[in-house]
Amino acid sequence: MDDSLNLYEQIADKISFEISGGAFYSGDKLYSIREASERFSVSMSTVIQAYRLLEDRGEIEARPQSGFYVMKRSEPLHENDICSQLGGPSEVVLEDLAMRVIQDSANPSIIQFGAALPDPELLPFSKMSMHLSSVSKDLRYINLYGNPEGVEELRVQISKKSHIAGCAIQPDDIIVTNGCMEGVYIALSAVCKPGDLVAVESPVYFYLFKTFHTLGLRLIEIPTHRKNGVSIEALRLALDHHPVKACLFITNFNNPLGHYMPDENKKELAELGAERNIPLIEDDTWGDMYYTDKRPRTVRSFDRSGNVILCSSFSKIIGPSFRIGWVSPGRWMKEMRNIKLSLNVGTSVLPQLAVSRLLATGGYEHILRTQRKAYYQKMKSLVSSVRRNFPRGTRVSEPAGGFVLWVEMPHGIDSVELYHLALQKGISIAPGSICSMSGGFTNCIRLNSACWRDENEVAVKILGELAASLLAKVE
Repeated sequence: MDDSLNLYEQIADKISFEISGGAFYSGDKLYSIREASERFSVSMSTVIQAYRLLEDRGEIEARPQSGFYVMKRSEPLHENDICSQLGGPSEVVLEDLAMRVIQDSANPSIIQFGAALPDPELLPFSKMSMHLSSVSKDLRYINLYGNPEGVEELRVQISKKSHIAGCAIQPDDIIVTNGCMEGVYIALSAVCKPGDLVAVESPVYFYLFKTFHTLGLRLIEIPTHRKNGVSIEALRLALDHHPVKACLFITNFNNPLGHYMPDENKKELAELGAERNIPLIEDDTWGDMYYTDKRPRTVRSFDRSGNVILCSSFSKIIGPSFRIGWVSPGRWMKEMRNIKLSLNVGTSVLPQLAVSRLLATGGYEHILRTQRKAYYQKMKSLVSSVRRNFPRGTRVSEPAGGFVLWVEMPHGIDSVELYHLALQKGISIAPGSICSMSGGFTNCIRLNSACWRDENEVAVKILGELAASLLAKVE
């Protein structure tokens, strides 16, 4: 448990984790105050404080003369619903609201807290323009489709930097893709067929639902701890009771929670996948954007059987418009190369060469150092602003990397209604409900801190006032 929290907050988080991990289901009775006191070796007054905190969060409810119970869903569960406590698998339905959040990002008149875009002022446009200009003058590269696996010199550079994440990836085990999402799409296409079931963390990056829908896949959501990542215990339970064909997780600076999984959990996850012969697709888009002393390892670094497919991207660092990502397929290299060939033959050659030159000259690491420092300060500023301006009882993540924040508002605030009200004020946010197919996280929003400016304080104040007005309606 986190020593920086009060003891009752630590106990509340422990009980919350047990609920999300499947120890208790919707409507279940929790430990009595005496039982919890003995279980966690704390005083009964500490347990009472913890239960009150969980009540404030909307996770549990007190019933007179009966005890404390896990809060029931506002709507009854249906056979195909997924709940955050490991419900059954679900068909994936397109979410129009998720598409709207993406479309909002193209409107320059809107204050951008919704889409997870980098700060344009921190992107290396001048360096990339220089490298693009240089390679564009070489006629050898103008008349090329390129190979499905990508330009060799870029794959060599990716291979060289892979050791920082604890991997030893060879150039021949890399396919360059049009962003990380294409890598994920190709990976899912290689290991699954329509109707298959894929395990994902909950909440999860909302645009993944589009990929699942397109491929005809079903998903099952695995409860995720807000600091340590997906629950291994809950995943084991899912694998025991459902025909899961693949897993897809963001283990470093998860989008939207911002956590990064401890190394021991990553090792256990790699071993579990190998033991069950279930491929794990690891999205490491955010891994380079760390605020800790060193870059966190990947699950792939613990893989000994070629069972982990690692996907990543340069979009958050160099710029989304270059669309340069990559995937290391492990034992699915042949299948994934053929899928890439059938999709678009290969990724555009000139941007690949420009990124390769940036990596080879050391420019990439210099850019990263500058961005990490700036994004860390932006993240801290937005966190502080949310704490000042949102209703009492609001909790906001403080990630050790990346630039998305998860905001848990008091129970009763509808984040979708907040989204529409905010948009009328010229502010874009991502409502938490689009990060799950289970209908949960209705009181949560995801905010992007990358484009923070001091003048955005006014926008956060407006969001807080709107949230407070919605809360007043239900009190």
